[in-house]
Amino acid sequence: MTTEQPMGPDDIKVIHDRIHEQSVFVEQLLSEAGKVIVGQKYMLERLLIGLLTNGHVLLEGVPGLAKTLAVKTMASTINAQFQRIQFTPDLLPADLTGTMIYHTASGEFIPKKGPIFANIILADEINRAPAKVQSALLEAMEERQVTIGGETFNLDDPFLVLATQNPIEQEGTYPLPEAQVDRFMLKLHITYPKKAEELDILNRMTGNEPVTARQVVTTENIVEARSLVNQVYMDDKIKGYIIDLVFATRNPETHEDLKEIRGLIHYGASPRATIFLATAARAHAFLRRRGYVTPEDVKSIGMDVLRHRVIVTYEADAEDITSEQIIQRIFDCVEIP
Repeated sequence: MTTEQPMGPDDIKVIHDRIHEQSVFVEQLLSEAGKVIVGQKYMLERLLIGLLTNGHVLLEGVPGLAKTLAVKTMASTINAQFQRIQFTPDLLPADLTGTMIYHTASGEFIPKKGPIFANIILADEINRAPAKVQSALLEAMEERQVTIGGETFNLDDPFLVLATQNPIEQEGTYPLPEAQVDRFMLKLHITYPKKAEELDILNRMTGNEPVTARQVVTTENIVEARSLVNQVYMDDKIKGYIIDLVFATRNPETHEDLKEIRGLIHYGASPRATIFLATAARAHAFLRRRGYVTPEDVKSIGMDVLRHRVIVTYEADAEDITSEQIIQRIFDCVEIP
């Protein structure tokens, strides 16, 4: 672990004041998106965290919960190029990345770029495409570049993949392996709206006037905000808390109150989880217009970072114990600094 230069109270206050001033656009963006999306603040904030940290997001929920609409609305509030790709069983990698086209006038092959060359990609129902297509997308996510006909092209910045998958309709699907799901910074579980929210949805979506969101942020604002997120102060005690949480997923038997879950975890979280948890906690503090991370930031974002990185055993499956229940137990037991 690299040791950062110690900060004094004055240094932290300078960062806090700067972030408080320059994070005003967050409320503007969420307010504008709220004109179209009823409720779902949790989902919108997590999408924004992904945007601010260069981290991709996987959304899981039953059909009709506005997953696609939320992503499209978020893109419309930013002057970013948006592409929606419907993943189907007959999709080919070239349909995603592009291919070489023969140009008869020049007698040469020229690259025709695919829909992945955009700022925000919505990979709709990612688990409906075969493994080769999933791999092509995940390679672009990791390397942030695409090779077409032996020539490599860098993807635009910002580049964010927001993928959706349906948990209840498994016929004709190709579930993402755990190692590939691990590439996503956050995995969100989208739930049904409350009764009052559903009435608001009904009134809003059946009205005479179409509801749209206007652009309030530029891609330059997002890139500038990313550099500010990296400056959010994180105390060594918070870093220690993050490491304690991750290590508890690997070796629960070392914690007196976690011995009962020892046989329920097949694989714990990797060092990538440690990095993502720290990064996402900084972004969560930024959304709260703070220049420092608190344990509450870690706990608020922790489930979304860890739920797809803690793999349960067959014994846990047999007892209907989920990774979320195990992670919640760890959060309850690991001492907060």
